Amino acid sequence: MVKIVEYEDANDKIFLLRNIVEVRISKERYEKFARKYTKEHIISFKADRILNHFTHRPLIFITRESGIPLLGHPAFGIIDRGTNLIQVRPVTGCNLNCIFCSVDEGRKSKTRKTDYIVEPEYLAEVFNEVASVKGEGVEAHIDGQGEPLLYPYMEELLARIKKNANVSVVSMQTNGIPLSERKLEMLEKFVTRINLSLNTLDERKADLIHGAKYPLKHVLKIAEMIAKNSKIDLLIAPIWLPGYNDDDIPKIIEFALDIGAGKRFPPLGIQKFIKYKTGRKPKLRRYDSFEDFYKRLEALEDEYGVKLILRREDFGIERRKRVPSPLKKGERHRARIVADGRTHGEMLCVVKERVVTVITNKNVGDFVDFEITRTKDGLFLGVER
Repeated sequence: MVKIVEYEDANDKIFLLRNIVEVRISKERYEKFARKYTKEHIISFKADRILNHFTHRPLIFITRESGIPLLGHPAFGIIDRGTNLIQVRPVTGCNLNCIFCSVDEGRKSKTRKTDYIVEPEYLAEVFNEVASVKGEGVEAHIDGQGEPLLYPYMEELLARIKKNANVSVVSMQTNGIPLSERKLEMLEKFVTRINLSLNTLDERKADLIHGAKYPLKHVLKIAEMIAKNSKIDLLIAPIWLPGYNDDDIPKIIEFALDIGAGKRFPPLGIQKFIKYKTGRKPKLRRYDSFEDFYKRLEALEDEYGVKLILRREDFGIERRKRVPSPLKKGERHRARIVADGRTHGEMLCVVKERVVTVITNKNVGDFVDFEITRTKDGLFLGVER
């Protein structure tokens, strides 16, 4: 039976959807929920729908009871790319609308139709299963298609992951906006390194690049707090957007060095903009090849005396045994559609304890015949046949 239950954490009451089916609530109940709403909630109630507050998209809460596996999908769950780094993706959705977003995230997205949020206990259980295959020296990397710190159960998730004896590093990707002094104090108990997205030091350009009013002063203050006043290592990770932030890249390097980023790991991770099929494509002044991009980084390395061309070894990342894949490319399967997919024309099916994204126009509850067309990194795509 579908029900909404109250979950009390240290500061807020948050309402969790325990099953992935539509929940209809009365106007009176909706008004009751609305009165208790805070900005930290990602779950929003509107009429007869449960939405992601930041994106206004339908929000699916994934628990073990839902029957949806946490291996196989790029937007939620666990991703194993054959190294000792395990990606942990607890939530989708973003509070920004960056012009360079590789997955077209944020409220202005034209392609994303569904958001997901994963129960922390379930996510930690599956993480532990994957980590047991890897052995010692695992890095748990909290990231996602959007802003990971919108996840309201982060402390519980991190506490469970930190208990794993194989975990030596816990890292996290963030745009920094949800961070505060209180949250940093919490994260300091669990997190080894924060990879902070910072793309400009100019307020006007920040609003333009991020597609929203961007609190630059707050993010700079947070960066300084991490570097100077916490045990957490800081890596500043700008995306180089030719024509937008060319002048900012040297300034960001200087800022990172001035505040003391990079206690244990490199202080900077400058990224090249890459066009993705489902991502946003800003009109850049130029599209550098990787060879040209690395030449520009080499020149900056010489100028500032800091390592900018990074390799896996700089983070202790090495090849490790993968979780065995039960599905092979070219296989044909028939399965029931269990939930809406991330984008239009996609639905989710379950085959051999893996979630498979299937390209189809059928609906939840229907059966669909499909062929597996992608299995790379344990992320599965099927096409209806």
